Amino acid sequence: MKKKLCLLCFIVVFFGVSFVPLQTEQHAYEIVIHDGQIVDGTGNPWYSSDLGIRDGRIAYIGDIDPGSGKISIDATGLVVAPGFIDIHTHSDLTLLVDGLAQSHVRQGVTMDVLGERSSVGPLVGVVLENYRYQAQRRYGFSDVDWTTIGGFFDRLERQGVSINVATEVAPQQIKQAVIGYEKRGATPTELVRMRELTIAAMRDGAVGMSAAFEGPNPNDYPMEIIEIAKIVSEYGGYYESHIGTEGYRIIEEVRDAIEVAEQAEIPVHISHLKIRGHKLWGTMGPVFDLIEQARARGLDVTANQYPYTAMTHPWFALFPTWVMSGSQGKIVEVLQNPLNRQKLKDDTDGFLRYVEEHGGWEGIVASRFVSDELKPLEGKTVAQIAKMRGDADPIETCFDLIVEDGGMVNGIYHNMSEEDVSLIMKKPWVAISSDGTALRPDGVLGDGKPHPRSYGTNPRVLGKYVREERVLTLEDAVRKMSSFPAQIMGLADRGLLKENYWADVVLFNPLTVRDVGTFENPAQYPIGIEYVIVNGVTVIKNGVHTGATPGKAIRGPGYQSDN
Repeated sequence: MKKKLCLLCFIVVFFGVSFVPLQTEQHAYEIVIHDGQIVDGTGNPWYSSDLGIRDGRIAYIGDIDPGSGKISIDATGLVVAPGFIDIHTHSDLTLLVDGLAQSHVRQGVTMDVLGERSSVGPLVGVVLENYRYQAQRRYGFSDVDWTTIGGFFDRLERQGVSINVATEVAPQQIKQAVIGYEKRGATPTELVRMRELTIAAMRDGAVGMSAAFEGPNPNDYPMEIIEIAKIVSEYGGYYESHIGTEGYRIIEEVRDAIEVAEQAEIPVHISHLKIRGHKLWGTMGPVFDLIEQARARGLDVTANQYPYTAMTHPWFALFPTWVMSGSQGKIVEVLQNPLNRQKLKDDTDGFLRYVEEHGGWEGIVASRFVSDELKPLEGKTVAQIAKMRGDADPIETCFDLIVEDGGMVNGIYHNMSEEDVSLIMKKPWVAISSDGTALRPDGVLGDGKPHPRSYGTNPRVLGKYVREERVLTLEDAVRKMSSFPAQIMGLADRGLLKENYWADVVLFNPLTVRDVGTFENPAQYPIGIEYVIVNGVTVIKNGVHTGATPGKAIRGPGYQSDN
């Protein structure tokens, strides 16, 4: 043994080589972020430290030699935070059109959660037909080659995506897959099939369910929701409630959501909590009381919001369910009938009150038309368009535009107050979400005038509501965008800067970070987001997209890989 050691020493000395160069070429970490201001996502005060990333995870937080990383990022003057989790998005198709997720990842978002109102599975019967119709009409996307959540995940990962993606399953879509567009309760046999589809979705990796009741109509079949929620609860999921009006019926709707929490023994998460309609501003107190009383009884009730005073969804959602009882293309047939138009004009407790909640014709904007002939009208209110066209009745203008554009008009609605937005944001059980879509300013994803939240939600919170108005502390804002959404979703290893957690990290300048997009010119990336790292891979470097696609499908606790 001694002879071998001596021979090794001779080689090292005689040839003037040693193993030192080999040691220096080996790095302890793939990325070292040094001298940053760590805001770890817990809500605790920031602290100065370094962070080392290895094999896609956070390997160490503490004093680290910058030279021990293959890549060294100087974070002096920057906040180092967990990547933001957008718990309410509509990016399913856009991530297939362009997996770079430009408008979201440039905000510091490292995960989008899909599935509200409609989900990527199950796609069966009329649901598949309508999904394909929307994909083609909105984005020219004709390659819908999956029918299940698992199939969508496989497709997404095969193509490549820059951010992580999770999804909920929509119970109203499950019902449509079984009974079509009929407005009735499910039979016992049909309810069995709905349960089977729910189980399949949860085993495919859905993180929860998201029920959306659009229009001025309540859910007529609450027991069906409760039955599906019980299954979702068994698989460790949660219930996201997209309540219908957030206006005159908001108390009843929140009570309905809490009832599901009680009956199904499931966590309930209320989407984009708000009070809309000028006459209702300043009346959030009773809603807060309902939720806080439920939490005091031990019910896990939470909510999310987006930091804007305008909302968005397609114009067809203005109408009662008898108008929307088919595919989106069928609304054209309904509105071509003068008798149906008059029936809507007489509906003072439904349609007209819903229009009022949305800001009236002076607050309802046409944000995107499919028809090239109507493109010049984008960004204008219905009242403005009616005046331009010489129409005496803006209601008729609305009807005509939907018919002319094939039923696909998207809208923005100016109907909330800054005071209410701030009050809601201060609640500790409210997370931040965008309710937006991963877009980019060019190509098919740059069409129209989308809500600026798709480009600026998280930087807007950090710039306007933290730095300028001090509605939130920096630490609590980061918590609401990272660990809190992860907690709601039941994710065990994301949402915090913590050793052995996945390395989803955002570095931003707290003095400059802000949104740039406006309602007039929304497709503008924010400033101040310097680096975004997803699963240990740098996607944004010095504010520029690297083209990397390290995102993963994030599957819920009920996932079974043998499906």
